[in-house]
Amino acid sequence: MADHDVIIIGAGFGGMGAAISLKRLGYGAETADIAILEREDDLGGTWHVNHYPGLAVDIASVTYSYSFEPNPHWKHWFARGAELKAYAEHVADKYDLRRHMQFGVLAEGARWDEEAQHWVLITRPVGGGRRKTRTARFLMTATGFLSQPKLPDIEGVDDFAGTVVHTAKWDDGVDLDGKRIAVIGTGATAVQLIPEIARRAAHLTVFQRTPIWVTPKTDFRIPGPVQSLFAAQPWTQRAARRVNSAWLEAMMVTAVLHYKQAKVLNQGAAALAKAHLRRQVRDPETRRKLTPDYSFGCKRPTFSNEYYPTFNRSDVALETTPIRRITPTGIVTADAHGRETSHEIDVLVLATGFNLWDTNFPAIEVIGRDGKDLGKSWRTNGYHAFEGVTVAGFPNFISLNSPYSYSGLSYFMTIEVQMRHIERLFTELGERAATTFEVTAEADAEFLDHMLARMDDTVFNQGSCGTARSYYYTNEGDAVLLRPTSSGSARRAVEEFPLEDYAFA
Repeated sequence: MADHDVIIIGAGFGGMGAAISLKRLGYGAETADIAILEREDDLGGTWHVNHYPGLAVDIASVTYSYSFEPNPHWKHWFARGAELKAYAEHVADKYDLRRHMQFGVLAEGARWDEEAQHWVLITRPVGGGRRKTRTARFLMTATGFLSQPKLPDIEGVDDFAGTVVHTAKWDDGVDLDGKRIAVIGTGATAVQLIPEIARRAAHLTVFQRTPIWVTPKTDFRIPGPVQSLFAAQPWTQRAARRVNSAWLEAMMVTAVLHYKQAKVLNQGAAALAKAHLRRQVRDPETRRKLTPDYSFGCKRPTFSNEYYPTFNRSDVALETTPIRRITPTGIVTADAHGRETSHEIDVLVLATGFNLWDTNFPAIEVIGRDGKDLGKSWRTNGYHAFEGVTVAGFPNFISLNSPYSYSGLSYFMTIEVQMRHIERLFTELGERAATTFEVTAEADAEFLDHMLARMDDTVFNQGSCGTARSYYYTNEGDAVLLRPTSSGSARRAVEEFPLEDYAFA
């Protein structure tokens, strides 16, 4: 007999959503039924791990939340990191999830035991200690796309003698005041962080390899009377969610995923970002450096009213010359002619993003039926998952961060679609009095063919993305992260996929 009915790896919003769905179906009545294993020391996923200055969600709070658990008391239209962390804690408490959670547990690998018909998971305490074997009838991975910090592959990065901090492992005690600071990276995290650092540094140098599309951010404190209205009349908050979601769908999702049919929207979004840049940055050469040369949406765009003006400051420099090496005292760049320039710094900030596609996707080793290795299979035969949730050859396995799973701009859209998939699948499992489910190879392949056909409409295939250096692309050059359909299509599909696409036993 297995130790648990279900093991969920990850206590972020995805893992909590899966647990909520299971509890709706009657799982979790006993503590042993569901185990949520988390390598960090608390719940919340990225909103627990990340706490760098300026941290905020870049999707409006009314949309970036569970639709079934609205928070009428958001303080800002774009919630700050601490608000999201508090919201995660609220959800865990309301839905009685904490008692299922175990923190400081690192999952190393899982293997399907065909004879016992359950998963065998190897874990160990974070920081070292004795390995432990746990078993579960069902295994769900909810480790998040952006969970493994990426270190830059730069000569001498370990030789710097000053302070080094990665944005995903921020040290709140790091001294930034009056320091010469370098930031490597200009992704969405850096866009939030750089204005905050600039206010404290004696001098800031931003090392940019790839510029990012930045559009205006309509942010404001939500007045108390509006919060009260949301609480007293929940339909008003639902209406705000629908309006905001529709705008995001039209301006961002459609412009990117339906590029072939809606190229004018994509061009309009790019024009908005360029106008924003012209209004906010005085120097023409700096504007040129900050202007992407790839199509809007090839790399995740972001919103900010403070990022561009930072480069008007006399104590901030934008450096686009390639980095040659890092020394104990600073950073050395070299131009096309080999001429080197040294930049002396006190603090090195690595805003270099996350590692998705090397050996970290999936985040743990998963061995299915007949010894099939999920990660190796994806890297060798192409990334695929039926409806972004299940893979043929892996019985009783749910992958909540899979190829073609991300629907829309709000991660909560993805989570709720996957929650509904789980509910339909496990309900059918119970009605059939079955013990295992597995998506058929035919359904898996048919879904992949459908996704590949739809990719032909996207900016990734139709636009100019060669210089984007986007985490949307695998090491093999395929854009498999986003589901190339509308959010509405994803919602319909999760209600309509034939349950005969699964084999039950």
